[in-house]
Amino acid sequence: MYEHHGTAAPARTELQADCTRCFGLCCVALPFAASADFAIDKDAGSPCPNLRADSRCGIHTELRERGFGGCTVYDCFGAGQKVSQVTFGGADWRSAPPERARLMFEVFPVVRQLHELLRHLTEALALPAARPVHTELRRALDRTEALTRLAPEEIAGVDVPAVRGEANALLLRASELARAARGGRRKEHRGADLMGARMRGADLRAAGLRGARLVAADLTGADLRGADLTGADLRDTDLTDADLTGALFLTQAQVDAAKGGPGTRLPKPLTRPGHWPS
Repeated sequence: MYEHHGTAAPARTELQADCTRCFGLCCVALPFAASADFAIDKDAGSPCPNLRADSRCGIHTELRERGFGGCTVYDCFGAGQKVSQVTFGGADWRSAPPERARLMFEVFPVVRQLHELLRHLTEALALPAARPVHTELRRALDRTEALTRLAPEEIAGVDVPAVRGEANALLLRASELARAARGGRRKEHRGADLMGARMRGADLRAAGLRGARLVAADLTGADLRGADLTGADLRDTDLTDADLTGALFLTQAQVDAAKGGPGTRLPKPLTRPGHWPS
């Protein structure tokens, strides 16, 4: 078992994908089906035909044009390099025994989910208004980080839904505290089906949009400052001229899946996707 040191939040860079330190695990471990997001079918544990021997993507700069848009909005939150360099000590699945390689592919999606949770817990700890739950958040973060450093066989057996359920209760409380601190009326659309909704210029300041389905919704010019967007589906959501300053638990993958423009304001450290018009 790997030893866990301290309770400090993981550095932000540890929760960001570094493909140069990974053996292309997401391109092998995960399955995908031919659809608008993927040009072909691929089984879990089978290497994508575009994966090169150096673990880089052979069509990285043409993924959208070649029908692999789903790859451009995927984020492992640093799980790839954790599994490659820490859990398996730098061993490449190509040279590992088949049973060991299968274990790598089984462990990777578990660590990916735990790293996403670490990312949200780290963000919650940076919210001054969530101070009443900071102690519990630190404990949850410490426990979750420790799970990512277990032996591979132990990681594979982690009850991820139980871990997420415990942490999500704290994240929800942190969100409520942070949004309440902004004052004013707060709209609640948690888990709502808002697919294709016309919400141009909507006042969604500090709104609750956890798990909301906003696929192809029109949020042009909407005010989403301080809104909770945990797990919201933003595929093809139009965020042109929208203000997402201070949005809670918004990820780069969500932004990459949406549409936007030069007038879209994003919270730091998220960046404007390259496919958005400049």
